[in-house]
Amino acid sequence: MLDSAMKTQLKAYLERVVRPVEITAAVDGGPKSKEMSELLADIAELSDKITVREHQEPGARVPSFSLSSPGHDISLTFAGLPMGHEFTSLVLALLQVGGYPPKVEEAVIEQVKALDGDFVFETYFSQSCQNCPDVVQALNLMAVLNPRVKHVAVDGALFQAEVDARQVMSVPTVYLNGEVFGQGRMGIEEIVAKLDTGAAARDAKRMGEMNRFDVLVVGGGPAGATAAVYAARKGIRTGVAAERFGGQVLDTMAIENFISVPYTEGPKLAAALEQHVREYEVEILNLQRAVKLVPGKDVVEVEFANGASLRSRTVILATGARWRQMNVPGEDAYRNKGVAYCPHCDGPLFKGKRVAVIGGGNSGVEAAIDLAGIVAHVTLIEFDSQLRADDVLQRKLKSLSNVTILTSARTTEVLGDGQKVSGLTYENRNTGDIQKVELEGIFVQIGLLPNTEWLKGVVDLSPRGEIVVDAHGQTSVPGVFAAGDCTTVPYKQIVIALGEGAKASLSAFDHLIRTSAPAEDKEAAVRAA
Repeated sequence: MLDSAMKTQLKAYLERVVRPVEITAAVDGGPKSKEMSELLADIAELSDKITVREHQEPGARVPSFSLSSPGHDISLTFAGLPMGHEFTSLVLALLQVGGYPPKVEEAVIEQVKALDGDFVFETYFSQSCQNCPDVVQALNLMAVLNPRVKHVAVDGALFQAEVDARQVMSVPTVYLNGEVFGQGRMGIEEIVAKLDTGAAARDAKRMGEMNRFDVLVVGGGPAGATAAVYAARKGIRTGVAAERFGGQVLDTMAIENFISVPYTEGPKLAAALEQHVREYEVEILNLQRAVKLVPGKDVVEVEFANGASLRSRTVILATGARWRQMNVPGEDAYRNKGVAYCPHCDGPLFKGKRVAVIGGGNSGVEAAIDLAGIVAHVTLIEFDSQLRADDVLQRKLKSLSNVTILTSARTTEVLGDGQKVSGLTYENRNTGDIQKVELEGIFVQIGLLPNTEWLKGVVDLSPRGEIVVDAHGQTSVPGVFAAGDCTTVPYKQIVIALGEGAKASLSAFDHLIRTSAPAEDKEAAVRAA
């Protein structure tokens, strides 16, 4: 099952296991069970602390296997083969069940251990989903830390009947005690925050007690992370407040144009960015959504959704962008019920079905090519009179027999039966006729929308909603700078965002040394007393 190179690498990892790990497999004579048995046998050969036995509890998913350790109440199960992106989840689970300490902040660990209640989680994943491992790994760790947390990670492609019965049409989809808990990428902090109802109030109180920053970065993507590192290296008080650290990079599959790194994946790069920031004295405030910017003469205030506010002498806006929606009837109603935005994640759930891809740029054409190898048929719909993707991609797309290309077509409505997508309608822009396409899935790939709605009327925005900046990253508000995909700087690329983050940070520092530092206000003086 595992090749020699992978065995060598895994053996080195398993040397970190410090206590026995018992693997209990529920298998039958099927081909997937045989693959699982081979995988588990390979793992057991690599460590004398790991044992495997076969035992099938009534009602257990087959094939599946559970991990535990003698003397420890752990309920952690993989239903299906955790290969592809989930192989890392398996390795981490083996290490953590085997007593290897997790790389998570101690405060988060204590918060997980203190959770009061019985939590039975089920996560549906696909092996090609880059968003799924974060969720699977977070819930696995919670099951290791707290005996009242149980977790089963289910390969949706293998348990298709179960997926269809629950109408799971997007991964990761998480169930808690039989009810949908969440969909999409979630880290352990976000999951715990949803379970610990007092967390938001505690965060708001802590934020309200913080002293003024010299530089406050709003956003934790490549631009924000770089800005924070450059500011911290100047020895000034630096903070980062982000809705999710890593930003849109977390949703990026393959990165092949990051100079000096021939290939990496979004989640790996995001983790490296965060690790780099944490090497400096930077106050990181994750899961914090900014809602209002309040400029002042000497201090800028940023208000957040939890009711807290932070004050800083300068602010760097690096809020990034998100997938642009079609904004047609039915899109919101059927989101994650057939309407999807990540073909790599959700494509396997539509095996043998009919889907549409909206958008004829590089992202849309690449999605259509990938999906054509999984689904029964792909209809690509492009608003313009011709596709905008690179010629090499267009040639590949046109060579596929199960792809239909519609140009000069405007999607007008997403159709469904109340539970899931059943089709869409589009307008032929040449004739004005309305046409209907019957299908089960719609993948939207029509570009990005800057996360700047909360800044309207405060800083100058372009007609497309981008923050207007000058050559130094300065906005229309003194002391407020901006960088990355949320700005008017052309070409939304990771390497450009990194450079723009550095530039905005250097400009903010230049602003600080050219303006006289204001005296601390009374509130700060009282706190310091």
